[in-house]
Amino acid sequence: MHPYDSQQVCVSGVMSFGWYALYTRHQHEKSAAQQLASKGFNVLLPLYRSANRWKDRTQIVHLPLFPNYLFVQADLTGKLEILRTPGVCHLVCSAGMPVRMVSTEIEAIQRMASSSCDLQPHPFLKRGDRVRIVNGPLIGLEGVLAREKNQLRVVVSIGLLRKSASVEVDLNSLEPVNCASNLAKLCELAEF
Repeated sequence: MHPYDSQQVCVSGVMSFGWYALYTRHQHEKSAAQQLASKGFNVLLPLYRSANRWKDRTQIVHLPLFPNYLFVQADLTGKLEILRTPGVCHLVCSAGMPVRMVSTEIEAIQRMASSSCDLQPHPFLKRGDRVRIVNGPLIGLEGVLAREKNQLRVVVSIGLLRKSASVEVDLNSLEPVNCASNLAKLCELAEF
């Protein structure tokens, strides 16, 4: 059984209201999100800032945090309307059924995207110490601790998409989740 199959809730053959992931055509995330929003759907397209450098200038652009993916909140009675949107390829499914996103993952991505922190895509991680941010604008956010270029980052993963995003954090803002022995590992990671 897929771990996300338990998130599917069918009532009279109709999927329940929730957040669903959509796969889009390459570089059509923004236009698909705009089209869906104009149709009245609640859409989440998390973006991050990236500096594009050319010989004569540098330009800041906002790119999708999860390339080719966006999220829509719906009850799927409007599934055809969603799928007929230009740029949308399909709903992310398991065993042929659209899979409702885990609400805590969506909430974490919404909080990260709306914060002023330096948000970046990150390779998906399966293993690592789970940590919780204990102060600052992202208090309560949980993820996996990682180190990148002498910076500590908390990685939040969307298991269904096998995608992750990371945000820079200070060691003093973290606490281990569910295990006191992780504190020693956390301190070891801080000693670069």
